[in-house]
Amino acid sequence: MPMIIVSGFPTSGKSTRARQLYQYLEERIAAATTTGTTPKYRLHLISDQSLSIHRSVYDLSSVPAHVRSANASEKDARATIYGAVKRVLSDKDIVILDGLNYIKGWRYQLHCEAKAMRTPSCILQIGCSKDKSKEVNDARLRRQAEQLSAAGTDLAAAADDGGGGAATDPEAPYEPANWENLVFRYEEPNPMTRWDSPLFPVIWEDDADQARKVFEQLWDAIAGEGRKIIKPNQATEQRSRDAGGDYLYTLDRETQDVVKRILDQQSDEGGDEISISRGDSGAEALVVELPAGKKVGLPQLQRLRRAYLALNRGGIGLESVKNMGPPQIRESFVGYLNDAFEKDS
Repeated sequence: MPMIIVSGFPTSGKSTRARQLYQYLEERIAAATTTGTTPKYRLHLISDQSLSIHRSVYDLSSVPAHVRSANASEKDARATIYGAVKRVLSDKDIVILDGLNYIKGWRYQLHCEAKAMRTPSCILQIGCSKDKSKEVNDARLRRQAEQLSAAGTDLAAAADDGGGGAATDPEAPYEPANWENLVFRYEEPNPMTRWDSPLFPVIWEDDADQARKVFEQLWDAIAGEGRKIIKPNQATEQRSRDAGGDYLYTLDRETQDVVKRILDQQSDEGGDEISISRGDSGAEALVVELPAGKKVGLPQLQRLRRAYLALNRGGIGLESVKNMGPPQIRESFVGYLNDAFEKDS
């Protein structure tokens, strides 16, 4: 089942919307489960809070500018999140990833992981203005300062150490410099890119009913009857091998045999139709149509053969073909030769 990546400014209401989505999906899964049967889907909500990742790991205000791109604490945090996602992501699990998810390269990595598991991914974009998000963070900072002042130094020391529940509190504020830096680095999802689509926006002003409508659209797109079938990158799929041996060896052998048959059967006048066996018993023979008025020599045939081999060694043009056995190779090569001869005519 899909991975839902929640994205938005810090303190823009991402955790609130993620909890609303979790509750909605719980209801949908329960409604689709008959009494006495196991639910069809499992539901997971993963966030910095659920993994006890403190918000200070994203704070680059004290880090020199020349080392910010190599911030080890932030990279370690993303590695922890990535490991948690990989452990539960499958075609039977719905994963809601609540977090900043502000780097497009990070969202692309998550998209690729979902695609490798043959399950869809989508973006839940929380629309909130920078001013409103800052207003929320400032209010949380004031509330935290009042709590620290009322409780004394013990709570203040716990907050400085990353304890006192701050690591698991979704309502905890960001330090002002950290908040500004995260907003500056935020890369807004672009639904025109495959890793940021489909994208479902929920804005700050949306009430529960409007949010539920968006969640219904999200469910239909990733779990409904119209759910898109996800295929892994075919470049990473191993092409099966036929009984004749290795694919590259078979490719070389069959194309060489086609060249030999053309040289053996053509006349000096050219324009011949050379019959080439497919290699299957009882199958209709292939026909190579040579250009009229000239004989095709070995150098030209070998040049075309090398070009064909170069195209097909890396699988270029074979994305829809899982097994290129001798009959398929011969048919493809003969078609390539006929196209080349027709252009020369």
